[in-house]
Amino acid sequence: MSIDSDSSSYGGDYKNFKQISRDRLLHEMLRSAKTGDSKLTWKVLIMDKLTVKIMSYSCKMADITEEGVSLVEDMYKRRQPLPSMDAIYFIQPTKDNVILFLSDMGGRSPLYRKAFVFFSSPISKELVGHIKKDPTVLPRIGALREMNLEYFAIDSQGFITNNERALEELFGDDEDTRKGDACLHVMASRLATVFASLREFPFVRYRAAKSLDATTMTTFRDLIPTKLAAGVWDCLTKYKKTIPNFPEMETCELLILDRSVDQIAPIIHEWTYDAMCHDLLNMEGNKYVHEVPNKSGGPPEKKEVLLEDHDPVWLELRHAHIADASERLHEKMTNFVSKNKAAQIQHGSRDGSELSTRDLQKMVQALPQYSEQIDKLSLHVEIAGKINRTIRDLGLRELGQLEQDLVFGDAGMKDVIKYLTTKDDTTRENKLRLLLILAAIYPEKFDGEKGLNLMKLAKLPPDDMKAVSNLRLLGGSSDTKKGSTGPFSLKFDIHKKKRGARKDRTGEEETWQLSRFYPIIEELVEKLNKGELSKEDYPCLNDPSPTFHGTSPSASVLQPPAAHSMRSRRTPTWARPRASDDGYSSDSVLRHASSDFKKMGQRIFVFIVGGATRSELRVCHKLTTKLKREVVLGSSSLDDPPQFITKLKLLTANELSLDDLQI
Repeated sequence: MSIDSDSSSYGGDYKNFKQISRDRLLHEMLRSAKTGDSKLTWKVLIMDKLTVKIMSYSCKMADITEEGVSLVEDMYKRRQPLPSMDAIYFIQPTKDNVILFLSDMGGRSPLYRKAFVFFSSPISKELVGHIKKDPTVLPRIGALREMNLEYFAIDSQGFITNNERALEELFGDDEDTRKGDACLHVMASRLATVFASLREFPFVRYRAAKSLDATTMTTFRDLIPTKLAAGVWDCLTKYKKTIPNFPEMETCELLILDRSVDQIAPIIHEWTYDAMCHDLLNMEGNKYVHEVPNKSGGPPEKKEVLLEDHDPVWLELRHAHIADASERLHEKMTNFVSKNKAAQIQHGSRDGSELSTRDLQKMVQALPQYSEQIDKLSLHVEIAGKINRTIRDLGLRELGQLEQDLVFGDAGMKDVIKYLTTKDDTTRENKLRLLLILAAIYPEKFDGEKGLNLMKLAKLPPDDMKAVSNLRLLGGSSDTKKGSTGPFSLKFDIHKKKRGARKDRTGEEETWQLSRFYPIIEELVEKLNKGELSKEDYPCLNDPSPTFHGTSPSASVLQPPAAHSMRSRRTPTWARPRASDDGYSSDSVLRHASSDFKKMGQRIFVFIVGGATRSELRVCHKLTTKLKREVVLGSSSLDDPPQFITKLKLLTANELSLDDLQI
């Protein structure tokens, strides 16, 4: 029996990254098990700890049921024998999994009638041989295939490889190269399955190792993107030989970076609705818990909701500035009330003064037509209200202004000292974040006594000092020189001269000025798109010409003609509703999004080792619209600031563990 790696081709309408992942799991895997006499029967789906997450990020339970699955089982839990049913195994190709599968399906009394086996990544010849050796199992196998899908599609244009310990294992102080290499091996294998899944063959670009001079040796940390690029290339070379119809020529671009490329993005306050929800509310993943009125008049009930793509209001507002999101929610509520007679009668009983969003929310909830759509709108009004109160209570506007002024060179050490001495009520976490930004720009200000004095001034414990001192581990070799060559000061000086007027573009400086910051990847992707990314700093593994330093071959082939025609207006298109005038329906947003994709150029993938941020994910959506090319962000994990800071402390910690992270 040969391993079958065939896949349907994706013609017709353009599908985004997550849609393709979902379709492969539902159609290519689950639907393909409906063969012959098995068409009418329900099946059992068996997964391991990793594949169950892969599935849950891409598909809903209703999708799975629709494909004929009546029961989902954990491979490692005791399962009831169902000898009259067929089973679909979606598992990693590990020795333990194969042994367990053979135990399920071998002997005189197998657990299931027939097994359709799909591996999440390539299986070794040894393990295939192991399966073939068992004569009782072989006739019971309906399919044995490699799905090559081993990533979590966390967003329509984002994925993670689930290497939560990557920062610790790769950038840690002890430089355990064995552990680091093992981490990169898994990461490379999982990242490569993205290209196998999408049938894409990328130009592989990576951030080159930088040493100060010829006498300085490059460290393991310096070589992380180089090593990962080599690992991915190795996997892609094998895919070209084993996957039918895998492209021979390059179809997209991959840029491999690590967290050292931008130390500020994971720490600074990002002012969009999505980032604020995850930064300021105690959410568990995408789960938000809120209280809803009890229909029988009792105390309010607690309800869990998921802030995800299936919620049209979330989809529309998540990348909007929090002030913009709040305004638009108020508009939506007002529109609804103005179109609803019952609401107007209630409104008329008031004194004619303008209603607050909260008043409108209560009014709408009291209506007999209180629908699911209004339920969603009401939920977001509540969340935005809670965020705005937190911003006010914590004095985040002033802190946010100082953070951004620091980054753009409009504030310095004196301003930070003044802030720390006058704002005594700032939370410990926010003071630490401010000092981390300062350390990223001016590392020399934290040398020896200077750093201790700053921590004393901020009244921060030694545990927090550890996070600040560990930031140097992400700085590569450049942070050992004087302040002017700190990892970021130079870059942001350039930004200041080049894009210092960005905040004036809004026309409402007071409302939108905190959207001035942007992550470094925005600049890198724009340069990559134009073919202007330095070949010296970001070499290409499959560069056909070792001599060229000008535009890449991909620039002329891949660059869409209208790349520069879409200029952002007052608020960028990714933060504005497209045509949602009825107060709560955002279907038009979804329709426009999919129709926009039909005219897309070739994809750009950016992979960041050591954790990506929500601001970086936002930028990928923004650039997709601007460049007319789908920009997909990948990383070892997606971290909000509190998680990132805990991981920073782990770089030299023995007493802390990842259990301290609420992942």
